[in-house]
Formats: sequence, C-alpha cells, structure tokens
Amino acid sequence: MTLSMTAHRDRIGLKDGLLLIDGDWRAAADGGTWTHVHPATGEEMGQFAVGTPTDVDAAVRAARKAFDEGPWPRMRAGERIKAMHRIADAVREHSDELAALIALDNGSPLAFSSIYIVSPDVVADAFIHHAGWIDKLGGQTLPPYQGGDHIVMTMREPVGVVAAIIPWNAPLMLFAQKIAPALAAGCTVILKPSEYASFAVLRLTQIVQEAGLPPGVLNLVTGPGDPTGEALITHPMVDKITFTGSRLIGERVAAAAAKGVRRVQLELGGKSPGIVFPDAPDLGTAAATLMGMVSFGLSGQGCVCHTRALVHQDVYDDFINTASAMAGVISYGDPFDMTVTSSPLINTKQLEKVTGLIAKAQEEGARLVVGGDRPGGDLANGNYVNPTLFADVDNKSTIGQTEVFGPVLSVMPFKDEDEAIRIANDTDYGLGATVYTTDIRRAFRVAQAVRAGTFGINGYNVEPHAPFGGYKTSGIGREGGIEAIKSYTEIKTIMIPTSDEMI
Repeated sequence: MTLSMTAHRDRIGLKDGLLLIDGDWRAAADGGTWTHVHPATGEEMGQFAVGTPTDVDAAVRAARKAFDEGPWPRMRAGERIKAMHRIADAVREHSDELAALIALDNGSPLAFSSIYIVSPDVVADAFIHHAGWIDKLGGQTLPPYQGGDHIVMTMREPVGVVAAIIPWNAPLMLFAQKIAPALAAGCTVILKPSEYASFAVLRLTQIVQEAGLPPGVLNLVTGPGDPTGEALITHPMVDKITFTGSRLIGERVAAAAAKGVRRVQLELGGKSPGIVFPDAPDLGTAAATLMGMVSFGLSGQGCVCHTRALVHQDVYDDFINTASAMAGVISYGDPFDMTVTSSPLINTKQLEKVTGLIAKAQEEGARLVVGGDRPGGDLANGNYVNPTLFADVDNKSTIGQTEVFGPVLSVMPFKDEDEAIRIANDTDYGLGATVYTTDIRRAFRVAQAVRAGTFGINGYNVEPHAPFGGYKTSGIGREGGIEAIKSYTEIKTIMIPTSDEMI
C-alpha cells in the first residue's frame, strides 16, 4: 500500500496558517497562499498565507512601535523572567502536538523528535536558560583615565527590532535559539520560518503569544524568500537580522544588512570532520555514530552533521565495514511509526541536488561502498535516497568540499596527526568537528588546531547553554549561552562627573 499522510493530517486537524501582526492573526494582504506538500508522499497537507511586502511592512512597523513605545523593553527583569517561564511551561504542555506537526512539516520521525536537541523540551529549556540571564545583563564601572573627576559606566540595552529567519530542518530548536535570547534581551521580533516547515512554527508562535506577550513583540510572516524574506531583510526599520540557512542566501542577507549598517548574525552550514584515530575508545561506536549522523533522523539534512570521516589508515577498512553495516539499519516510512528512523529529503530540488552529487562523486573516482540509489515500492513517491557511503574520497573533490545536506558520508584516510589536521582544515567551512581518541593530549592538540566553532572529544552535541556557531564561511556570531543574549544587545558607555570640573 502506498504511503499516505492524509489520515494523520485529518486526525490532527491541521488548520490553514495566518500571519501574526501586532497581536492579530490575519490573511495576507492579497489573499495569497502557499500549499505545503509532504516530502514523504507528495500529498498536499495544507495552506498558509504568503506575506506580501505590505504585510512585512506592517509587521516591522508593529515591532518598531512595540519596541519604541511598548512595555516589553521597559519591563522589570522579574516580570520578563516570569513571562519567559510561562512560555516554557506552555511549550511543555503542547510537546506532543508540536512533534506531530513537525512530522507533517518535514517528515521528521516521531522517534527522532523525541531526541532532546530537536524536541520541544529543548525549546522550553532555551527559554528557561535565557530567562536566567535577564537580571544579570550588567555592565561595568571604570575609573577615570584622564581629565576631571568622573566615573565611566557601561550598560547593555536591547538592540531593537530583530528579523529572524529559520530553515526547515529543525524549526523548533532554531525558533528557540533566536527568539528566546531576543525576547530575554528586550527586543521585538519578526519571525519568518521556511515555507517548507511552517505549521509547527505557526503553532509554537501561537503558544508563545498566548503566554502573555504584548502585541507587536512577536510577529510572524510566512512565505518564501521572494517576496516575503526579501521584503524583511531589506526593511530599513529592522535593527538586526539573524539567519540560519544556506551560505548562498546568507551572503544575500549579509549584503542586505550592510545597507544601513545593520547588525547581522549568520549560521550557514558546514562540512564538518570526524577524525578517528586507532586508539578511539570504541571504533565501532565511532563508525556507527558518524554514519548515523547522516542517515538517522533528518537523513543528513543538518548543519551539525559530520559528513567527512577522516580515518587513520590502520583502522580504515574496519571503519568502512562497520559504517556500511550501519547504513542497513535505518528505516524509511510513516514518520508517525515509532520504528521509522529517518526522514525523506525536504523537496524535489534537494533530491536532485543530492543524487547529482552522488553521481559526480563516482565520476571523480570516489568508491561507492553502499547506497547511492533510491528506494522504490511504497516509498517511490517520496524524496528518499538510501544511505550512501563513499570511501577513498579526495578532499579536493566536489563531494569532499560541498555541503551535501543528504544521507552521504565521505571517508578519507590519513597517516598521522598532522595530515588529519590539514585535511580537516582544508574546507571553506568551520562549524563543528570531533576527534575519537583515548590520548587526552592528542585530543587537545587536535581541538586547538582544527578551526571549528564547536569541537567534540569522543562525542558531539549542541546544548542551549553552550555557544554554537562557526568559523570561516560557516557564519558570524554565536547562538546559545551568554554569547547569544549579548548579541541582542548594544553596549552604551556613560560618563558621569563627580565634581564641578569638566570631564
């Protein structure tokens, strides 16, 4: 029987989505809508409004007014903390509903959505974490350096109106990574989710709004990059743009932010290495973990995925054998089935990109160990690619340098530590990396030498209290921890005379 999502859609009662502007849910100015097609089946799931430039302008002006005149930026720390806690509690109450909506959005299996980092729990914890910084965003007092008697004081103020744009792969977590610190700092926000995963974000926005935010503090405009996203990133009343997505679009966002010298924060993906030495604590676990990163859950559609396995020549064959076996463990199908482990690719464009890169890798001499093809039968209508393992990959090749965003692992041999570091750093990206070794001195040497924003030793994770972001073309700035909330503030210096003498 052909796989279908319509029964789940009808059981959940999926409703068409509207725009949230100044506390009111409304249709687009011209009545335009986007029809969401499920990536596992090609079936239509529902519709949501496509925000026009007129809608975006209304949302930005609402956020501007809420920031310039409203209570949120001026609210006492204790009251804002209480509001953030109410949001966290409400999110936990609706966790099952949100996970189900993600399955209808991007096909993410419920079994995967229960993993902490992509679950509703991480959303709630991010709001709790950033709430804890609200009453600690202090400045400094400094002694006079020259001139008359005075005190130099610094203080932090919210940056202002924030445009937040998130992708489709982990919309709940990314919502929290941007919205929680922005609200905690006292900013107002216009959020635009990906057109390929909007329904869970629509519901999450409603939950946050109903927790007691004043009108205009959080606004939501749905729609594609053109016209909705373009109108948002170019709007002159926006003070900061925060974007997670592809490097190509990130460059466009940076160019838009440059006009008017507006603040910008970017997280733009990676080509992260997992470096495996012969003294890894457990070679099988290392191989299974790295192959699992690109085949379980979102099927490699994650910026944190370690898609290059750099393996010492002494354990190279054993690693490939274990990784190959791991590829056979995954299962595709109904994301509401708890035995299903992995999602389809998000759309046909991504499917064509991944299959094209697989073909290119074979043309350029990489050895296909397993996969490279597509499942048929009940899955034929979905955007599926079987888990794919390439060995003997040249790091200079297309597959060695390009962010695939699909279920593909490239394995490369190295002979010593210096060569491993050289290969690891031979990329335009610098988001994450992991080393597998029991030699703690080696682990720290490699961690210091590899240019990546997050480095794991015998494991890798993203947590709400830890800064996350990249070197090089992987982005600008950090999300998570104190660095995140600071990025939504400006530093103001105030000089206070303590005598009649001029400063």
